[in-house]
Amino acid sequence: MDIFETVHNRKNTRSVKWDLVKDLFQSEDVLPMWVADMDFKAPDAVNQALIERAKHGIYGYTIVDEKVKSSIVNWISKRHHWNIKSEWLSFSPGVVTTLHMAIQALTEPDDKILIQTPVYTPFYKVIEAHNRQIVKSQLVYSENQYHINFQDLEEKMKTGVKAFILCNPHNPVGRVWTKDELQSIANLCEKYDVLILSDEIHCDLTFPNVEHTSIASLSEEVAVRTITCMAPSKTFNLAGLQASYAITSNNEYRKKLDQQFMIQGFHGLNTMGNTALEAAYTYGEEWLDGLKEILQGHYHYVKEQLEKYTDLKVTIAEGTYLVWIDCSSLKLNPKELRKFFVEKAKVGLNPGIDYGEEGAQFMRMNIACPRQTLVEGINRIIEAISN
Repeated sequence: MDIFETVHNRKNTRSVKWDLVKDLFQSEDVLPMWVADMDFKAPDAVNQALIERAKHGIYGYTIVDEKVKSSIVNWISKRHHWNIKSEWLSFSPGVVTTLHMAIQALTEPDDKILIQTPVYTPFYKVIEAHNRQIVKSQLVYSENQYHINFQDLEEKMKTGVKAFILCNPHNPVGRVWTKDELQSIANLCEKYDVLILSDEIHCDLTFPNVEHTSIASLSEEVAVRTITCMAPSKTFNLAGLQASYAITSNNEYRKKLDQQFMIQGFHGLNTMGNTALEAAYTYGEEWLDGLKEILQGHYHYVKEQLEKYTDLKVTIAEGTYLVWIDCSSLKLNPKELRKFFVEKAKVGLNPGIDYGEEGAQFMRMNIACPRQTLVEGINRIIEAISN
C-alpha cells in the first residue's frame, strides 16, 4: 500500500522522534528508530474527521458521548471477540496516566507490585513514583524467544503482591501471550488475590494469524479483578492526540479510578482526541489490516538481514512494531553498545538496559517506517558491524 511506502519529512513538526535527535544522540546524522510512534500518516478517515472538526472552529468543553463509546465497544467486539459494556469505560490522556491513577486509587504505599522483566520502562516509574515496591519476575529467554516462569511468578505472588502490571502484547520482547498462558496468570492472581492492571495498548498490532486475547475476557471472575488499558494511539499513530481508555466490570474499581482522575484534575478527552478515536475505530479497519501485513514483512526483513550478515539475533515476535535485538555477540557493555549504534552505525535505538538489567545485551528497534527508511537503518548496522 502506497500510504506505507511514502517517506514523510517529520522534522520541524515538534516530533519527539525526529526533532530531538541532536539532543539525544549528540549528532544530526543519526537515523531515529527508537520511540514508539510510526512514520506513517493516520488513516484518511481520521484526518478528514479532524479537518471537518477544525472547520467548525469552536473548541469548547467536549463530552465523550454514547457514539464514541459505541465505537470502542464495537471495535473490541469485532477485533478481539470480547463483549464489553459502555458503562465499563473510563477515559484518560494515556495508558501510563491510567496506570498512575490505578496504582494510587487501588493500592497503598509500600504495597508490592509485580512486573515481568525486561519490560516497558514506565512500569518501573509508575510503581516507584507512588512509593510502592517493585517485585520482578524475570521472563525466560530460551531459543530466541521469551516465556513465563510460572514457578517464579507464583513464588513472587506468595510474598504478598497486591497488584500485577501485565504487558500484552509484551513490550519490548514482542510476545503475544496465549489463552493458556493468560489463564495460568489469572489462576495465580485469583489464588493470591492480586489486582491485574493489563496494558494492552499494542493489542491491535499482532501479526496476521496471531490473535490477541484480553485477560479480562477469560471469565467474569478474572474481569472483576482486572483493569484493562487500551488506546487507538499505537494502532493508528495518534499518540499526540492523547486519547485512551480503561475497561473494568468492577464498579468499585471504576468509581475509585474515576475519583482519582477527578482529584488530579482530569476531565475526559480533548476535542481532537475524541474525534480521532471515533473515526479510527469506525473507519480504520482496512488501513490497519494493510499496516499489519507491512509490519510483518518489515519484521521478517530485519530478522533475515541481520541474521544473514551479522551475528545479531532478532527475538521471535508475534506482534508490535518493536524489534528486540540480541547483541551479545558484539561483547559490549550497555554503555559501549549504545555508543556503537549511535557513533558507528548512526542509528538511534532504545538501549535494552532501560527495560531492566535483563536487557543489558539488547537493543530495541522501531520498524514502523517506510521500507526505504528501514533498509537504510539495517544497512547502516550491517556496515558498522562488518567494519
